[in-house]
Amino acid sequence: MTNSTILIKDSIILNPNDNDCMNNIASVLIKDDIIAEIGNNISEENVDKIIDGTGKILMPGLINTHTHLSMTLFRGLADDLSLDTWLNDYIWPTEAHLNGYYCYIGALLGAVELIKSGTTTFSDMYFYMGDVARAVDESGLRAVLSYGMIDFADEEKRCAEIAENIDLFEKCNNAADGRIKVFFGPHAPYTASKELLDEVKHLASKFNTGIHIHVSETEKEVNDILEQTGKRPFEYLDDIGFLGPNVVAAHAVWLSEEEIDIIMDRDVKISHNPCSNMKLASGISPVANMLNHDICVSIGTDGASSNNNLDLIEEMKTASLLQKVSTLNPKVLPSEETIAMATINGARALGLEDEIGSIEVGKKADLILIDTEDANMKPNSSCISSNVVYAAKGSNVDTTICNGKILMENKKLTTLDENEIYKKARDAIIELKALKEEDE
Repeated sequence: MTNSTILIKDSIILNPNDNDCMNNIASVLIKDDIIAEIGNNISEENVDKIIDGTGKILMPGLINTHTHLSMTLFRGLADDLSLDTWLNDYIWPTEAHLNGYYCYIGALLGAVELIKSGTTTFSDMYFYMGDVARAVDESGLRAVLSYGMIDFADEEKRCAEIAENIDLFEKCNNAADGRIKVFFGPHAPYTASKELLDEVKHLASKFNTGIHIHVSETEKEVNDILEQTGKRPFEYLDDIGFLGPNVVAAHAVWLSEEEIDIIMDRDVKISHNPCSNMKLASGISPVANMLNHDICVSIGTDGASSNNNLDLIEEMKTASLLQKVSTLNPKVLPSEETIAMATINGARALGLEDEIGSIEVGKKADLILIDTEDANMKPNSSCISSNVVYAAKGSNVDTTICNGKILMENKKLTTLDENEIYKKARDAIIELKALKEEDE
């Protein structure tokens, strides 16, 4: 670790579900990877690094609970299309030519964007995840990784997919100084057979880990599952005993009241991805209703191929405004509740609430500083969460710290060479497009 102790002085503290006031000023002492002290009179003696937080908002690092980091390479590859067309005609044919190197470069590109916009933890489902883990290690970020398993009821493919995810767990769980956790990642009920889902449930219990899955993203998906099983997706998953507190379901757009009750009863965690759902015209998730049922709803960006960025601050604003306009109620999903979704709810979704998601003594030092001196942050609102959710952008993030290590300071990256990564990413997508065209 470069600095064993870091003191962030005199910042405006924004904690989820805490005093949301511009007068909430304190200093935070970091020792190694842990928040050691919070107060107003912390000694500077023997401190290795002092950061002046005056006028800056200090908050927990943001937690992105659903993305496909390597797909950052596909940004702008196929826009203004339905999910079916987007996947079948553009994404899957391009993915056929992926390899470990391309996924590594795509993950590094995504990591740059995450760090620069204040995300310190992300949950990722994709392919060549060992190479993604290498990018996570180099970047200094925290991640929950799962291999996206698709078998289409093919037994041979199912065995290979399961073996891939087990291999990822055995090689990468608790890697990178404990910053990497591994979940099991069946892609979705329409791409994963009942046999695969049954085995995933068993393995997640055996390895004491979580499950990351897409559920009810589109109306077509719901209708297809209804036709195949006679039940809606969450009803089907509950019927086969798949659902539980360790399941993170991404999207959850098309839900019946009965399914919301199932999600609540089984303590399933939801990752809401508003920008991707809007862009693919998938629909609007009933987030306000789920929150009223005390369901843990967090926020994800999805991949940059369907968003088209990884800015969780933008995602927070979109999430809040989308619920207001869909319910015609301006009081729905206020800024402080939205902050909680992007921090402590994200931590709960990933089973990490005892380690991250809030600024507390003993928790991991995953913190960001937001600059309030930019034009879009003036004049200061008396409500900090309002400033962050409705006014801020990812570009307002000044400093990003993960696991007690500074990944960006004064908007300059410290762990990654962004210009070199940009060059390699440009070369990679040119090569992938050429390979796809050769197939056509």
